[in-house]
Amino acid sequence: MSSLPIRDKEKDHLLTAENALLIVIDYQPPQVNSIGSMDRQTLVNNICGTVEAAKLYGMPIVVSSVNVATGLNKPIIPQLQKRLEGITPIDRTGVNAWEDKEFVEAVRATGRKKLIIAALWTEVCLAFPALDALKEGFEVYVPVDAVGGTSVVAHDAAIRRMEQAGAVSISTAQLFCELQRDWSRTETVTGFIKLYIETGGNAGIQFSNDTAEKK
Repeated sequence: MSSLPIRDKEKDHLLTAENALLIVIDYQPPQVNSIGSMDRQTLVNNICGTVEAAKLYGMPIVVSSVNVATGLNKPIIPQLQKRLEGITPIDRTGVNAWEDKEFVEAVRATGRKKLIIAALWTEVCLAFPALDALKEGFEVYVPVDAVGGTSVVAHDAAIRRMEQAGAVSISTAQLFCELQRDWSRTETVTGFIKLYIETGGNAGIQFSNDTAEKK
């Protein structure tokens, strides 16, 4: 069995670490604690896994928080802070990150046109910059199980609005596989399996069992 040669990672129509950017917005205690669209622990696991995937494959990450400097909000949750070590969040006062000069400059400076945007809440701090980015010609991908809204209805309505504008919904598992793509890329296989184990779910349980049996 032979895999075809690796496609041009910058020109690939699928997501690669060379053509995409991960954007993480407002994973702060008040926002996380007010999520009503999914289990909050699962949400935290999945956004942590999404960040770890970007790091594993070498994808650039832009992070933003809101109202930390003003004292009106708390910093990013500790679970994410330790995974984002070395990346300084761009703090803002506006709910729409795309209306913040430093944020937009940081995104454009990467030169990436495929934006994987994860933010809280889905209906506000995700939807607004996603719609603006789409309007400017960027491609937007939303990891739907790593984001959340104040209710199921609010989350679903926001996802529909973004999709109608051209955004693409993905899952964290799909993102992991899209970046790995081939088991023969052995340099990242161990990290790839670890992503599933640490995020949990049925696949994580199976990989964890398989790993334990090999010891």
